[in-house]
Parts: sequence; structure tokens; C-alpha cells
Amino acid sequence: MKKLLYMMIVIPFLLLLGCGQSEQSSEGTTSEKKVRWKMASTFPGSLAQIGTLGVRLQDEVNKVSGGNINIKYFEPSALVPPLEIFDAVSTGGIDAGWSTPGYWAGKVPALQLFSSVPFGPPASEYMSWIYFGGGKDFYEELYARHNIKGILCGIIPPEASGWFREEIKGPEDLKGLKMRFFGLGAKVMEKVGVSTQLLAGGDIYPALELGTIDSTEFSMPAIDLELGFYQIAKHYYFPGWHQQSTFMELMINLEKWNSLSETQQAQIEAVCGDNIRHAISEGEAIQGPALKTLQEKGVTLHTWSPEMLSIFEKGWNEVVTELVESDEDFAKVWASLNEFRTNYKVWKELGYIK
Repeated sequence: MKKLLYMMIVIPFLLLLGCGQSEQSSEGTTSEKKVRWKMASTFPGSLAQIGTLGVRLQDEVNKVSGGNINIKYFEPSALVPPLEIFDAVSTGGIDAGWSTPGYWAGKVPALQLFSSVPFGPPASEYMSWIYFGGGKDFYEELYARHNIKGILCGIIPPEASGWFREEIKGPEDLKGLKMRFFGLGAKVMEKVGVSTQLLAGGDIYPALELGTIDSTEFSMPAIDLELGFYQIAKHYYFPGWHQQSTFMELMINLEKWNSLSETQQAQIEAVCGDNIRHAISEGEAIQGPALKTLQEKGVTLHTWSPEMLSIFEKGWNEVVTELVESDEDFAKVWASLNEFRTNYKVWKELGYIK
């Protein structure tokens, strides 16, 4: 009798409970749709750091998600021209983009402060402001207005200051030069008489070779070596006062980002966080060998004199004052960064060997 009651009451109950659990598990599995996105890049995937970090993002997201998220990296111009990625992501023409915020100065001037800042913070200080000083909130808000989810996804060490055919002995040697220059630093160079233009990485060497530009800056030694600028210009200047550290970014169409589950969003953000760790450690490791190779190829390494750095800094102070007065968003972000750096300065001077 007991056995019969057990079979009639307990077993059906257990089966019912098991079915409920199975259905819940099934729902949990099927609620996350597989993501298959196309990501346009500003930089060639083979280019050290600024390109390879985008390819690494593609590969690591696929691993972390167990193949549930596939963000395919496309070379520059394979989907859209490099400098049109912002609009394409905003409108949903493409799913995502790999770049650096400074390229979108014409769209949102304040985004330049999330790319690199003349005479600005090194990587550790820059990241501190982003994650614990309010920078991330400003960054995400600026992009959200344009239907974009912005995620900082890498940071690289200081860049070089530029390649010149002839030695620069004083400020008069800069006047009238046509130079490829990036971001806020370009506005500073204009203050000292340089005519600047922004070119994507793949367009620089031909322009330099043909004489369309007289000189250029692009990135750090390991990257500049790959691009072959040393074949045309032999004078290489440091420090990169205009880019002491530079953030890379992943841009995603906001509607497509919002369609992801919380787990999927967390997976992408976790990979970008790891990309930052990978970027700064790798970036610091590869510059020494690159500089040695450049010297072997006949490149002369120069250090700007205190006089020249003072001239550049004076130009920067003028530029930032003008931008603060002309753009409300720039003013807010600059105030946040400036306040953070002022407070951080005490620790920097006490805690670090000079």
C-alpha cells in the first residue's frame, strides 16, 4: 500500500518538479541569442597594438562567450572608410567599430579628452580618472547621444613626437611645414606655424613619399617602424608631449548593445578590461627593441629642448582655453580631468621617484 501511494503521489510530484527545472534551464539557455556582428577598424589588423588589440578583442570575446558572441574584425575600408566609422555605427549601418576617440573631434570635440591629452596623464593616472574620477560617465554619455555604446578597450604607452626630414633646431624650423598630426596636438602645432592634416594610418607613407606632407607623427616606435617612415625621414623626436598615453575603443550601435543580455554585455566589457592590461604591458615591452632597430637603420633620435617643450606647452594652454570657451561639453570634461589631476599631483610627487 505504501509503495502504491509513493508511486501515485511522490513520483508524479518529482517528475513535475524536474520538468519545471528543465524548462527553466532551457529558457535560460535560449534567452541569449547568438551575436554575429561586423566591426570596422580604423587600423590594419597586423599593425602592432592599435590593430592587433582589435583582433585580440575579436578572438577573446569568442572564447569567453563560448562562441556565443562573434565580433568579426574587418580591415580599414572593407566595410566603410576609416574616418566614417562613427556615423556608420551611429546609424546602425555597421554593428561596431574599432578606433580611438580622437578621430571624432569634428563630431564631438570633448571626445578628444578620452583619447590623449597634450602634457597629459600617463596610463596609470589616466585610467584612475576614467574609472574612479568620473571620466567614464562623461565618455558614455557623450556617445549615447549619438546612439553609440562606447567602451574603452585598450591603452598604449607614450608616442613619439614626429618624423622630420631635417633636424629641427628651433621654432622657426617648424613654420610652414605640412605635417600629419592627430587630435589636440594638431591644434598646438598650428599655433607654432605648422599646417596640419589628419590622415588615416595607411595614407601617411604615400603622402610623405609624394611630398604631400613634409613630416608626420603617428604612434610609438614599434608601430612607426612597421610603417616605414624611417625610409623617408631620418630625424625622430621625443618625448611625445601630445600623447603620453592613448586610449583605444570599441564602439557599438546602442540599440544592438541594449539587445544583449547582461551576461553578454559583461563578457564584452570584461574582455575590454583585459585588453587594457594586455595593451599597456605589451606596449612598454616592445619599444626598446624597436628603437634599437630604427637606429640601426640610420635614424637619429632627438629629444626636444626645454625651450621647445615650453613653446608647445604655451600653445596647448591657449588651445585648451579656446576649447573650454567654445564647447560646453569640453569644458565640463576638462574641469573634471583637471580637478582630478590637481588632487592626484600630491600623491604623484610623494609616491614616485622623479
